[in-house]
Amino acid sequence: MKSRSLAVAGAWEFTPQVFPDDRGLFVSPFQESAFTEVVGRRLFPVTQTNHSKSRRGVVRGVHFTVTPPGSAKYVYCARGESLDIVVDIRVGSPTFGRWDAVRLDQKDFRAVYFPVGVGHAFVALADDTVMSYLMSESYVTENELAVSALDPALNLPIPSDIETLMSDRDRVAPTLAEAEAMGLLPDYDLCCELEAKGRL
Repeated sequence: MKSRSLAVAGAWEFTPQVFPDDRGLFVSPFQESAFTEVVGRRLFPVTQTNHSKSRRGVVRGVHFTVTPPGSAKYVYCARGESLDIVVDIRVGSPTFGRWDAVRLDQKDFRAVYFPVGVGHAFVALADDTVMSYLMSESYVTENELAVSALDPALNLPIPSDIETLMSDRDRVAPTLAEAEAMGLLPDYDLCCELEAKGRL
């Protein structure tokens, strides 16, 4: 499995080997040994797995979880194609406000690791795009927050040739600056402390 560090501190891209034959293919999108080698610790205990299906043009995010408890995730595209975006919204982080994007699809089966406190967004580039998530925390509605994926200060790489579809929550989400002013964003040092204590 190949790995690549992303522009957001602590975020990684993983690309597994795909084994095709005349029956189809076999792939392991997550491999503990490869993850441990580059991240320096085992993956968090998985408390929940999520599955989403989106049509072309759907934009989800930028989503994050109140910290604490915080949440880390490992994401790949099981069907279709998406542009997966990691956004550093951790106040005090050396890469605060930066983002990186990875094209996820059912050809290469790349995956992205999001450390606790980092924002996640994606754009479905094809109909019936299926995203699969391994989560460190269970979903609790009141702990789930969002920053606007359309924030001009972030300037996320949302393709201009598609008509975007967003949930009401994502459409009215605050900008990064507004969320920071409201005290909604995670603290970088606290996120690092939670990881160091092995809470993820």
